[in-house]
Amino acid sequence: MTGLSAASAVIALACVLSSARRFVWALCPTEFDARLLSTALGADVVRNAAKLRDALAATHPDAWESAVFAALTEPSRAARDARLSEELTEFDHLAHRWSRVPRVCASIASSAGFLFASIALIRDLATFDPVSAGAAGLQAVVSSALDALAVGVAGASFCAAVHVRARRAARDRVDAAVRLIEKLQGS
Repeated sequence: MTGLSAASAVIALACVLSSARRFVWALCPTEFDARLLSTALGADVVRNAAKLRDALAATHPDAWESAVFAALTEPSRAARDARLSEELTEFDHLAHRWSRVPRVCASIASSAGFLFASIALIRDLATFDPVSAGAAGLQAVVSSALDALAVGVAGASFCAAVHVRARRAARDRVDAAVRLIEKLQGS
């Protein structure tokens, strides 16, 4: 791997890691999965919600879920609805943080791959002598550029895939949080 290919690989790796962090936040916006909490409530929502509220308050008092349970204890319906709406807004923010990062990283990785491939071609063709190097020499020149380009495109492909999957995962997690709050309100 040439120095330009390595530089392309470093940039692509940074983009991949940033995109992976976004994906983790889309999958786990809070400490607990709202789908699993909803399932854990089961049929006896009132009794199980009280147990869950007490357990969360004791172990994770700063968690988003604890704030939801605290909002549900609000005596005024208008204040309760306002606090629950605020908690849903907070959850939406948590699920969509860094939402643009994978798309931007895809652009950065592909641009870096093209840049370093262009530099490799310009550098190697400036000293290329077709008479003495022959076909093998031309293949080495093109191979060096293609290495840098391939690494950049691979990084961009990963980032683009993360963007699509993270968007879907975040939407699913927000929907699950809405269903959890609706289930708790119905109790």
